[in-house]
Amino acid sequence: MTKSNSRESQYAIDPLFLDRWSPRAFTGEVIDESVLLTILDAAHWAPSSANQQPWRFVYALNGSEDWSKFVDLLVESNQEWAKNASALIYVVSRSFNGDFSEGRKSYTHSFDAGTAWGYLALQARLSGFYAHGMGGIKHEEIHKAFSIPDSYRVEAGVAVGRLADKSVLSERNQEREVPSQRKPLSEVAFRGKFIAN
Repeated sequence: MTKSNSRESQYAIDPLFLDRWSPRAFTGEVIDESVLLTILDAAHWAPSSANQQPWRFVYALNGSEDWSKFVDLLVESNQEWAKNASALIYVVSRSFNGDFSEGRKSYTHSFDAGTAWGYLALQARLSGFYAHGMGGIKHEEIHKAFSIPDSYRVEAGVAVGRLADKSVLSERNQEREVPSQRKPLSEVAFRGKFIAN
């Protein structure tokens, strides 16, 4: 059993997994691009089916000329707080394998991109930052804004920043600004059978 960050695991996992969470309160401070690239470098070392590495990361740093464009591509409820992040990243995955399998659709591209996101979130925490993944993005507008080919899928957005006091958030988001708990492991891991619950 491990206890950290007002969370408790059933088994003795590394505290890093409990310390990683998805806050919304960010300071807005500038992140050095080399620090962000270190976080993205860790992400791109994620495991990948047939080493296809389908993930792509499109990013902007707070204060850059692209910042407003990136913020505008979030749904409004996420714009409210993510505008104070240090960086915004859009995760895209290649949905066709290319030469490896004669252009057939990849079954695991989203799975692989999700693994890269997990690595990104853990490296952000190791680097003194937090990463908050978002499904609330304007998927089709992102496709158009960055001229992303149809063979790629816009997966998610990620806000990266340093933790601020929750008082910077709206009242609604202040109430949500706590590390979330998880279901018991017995509700998601089944030996020798599947249980829909």
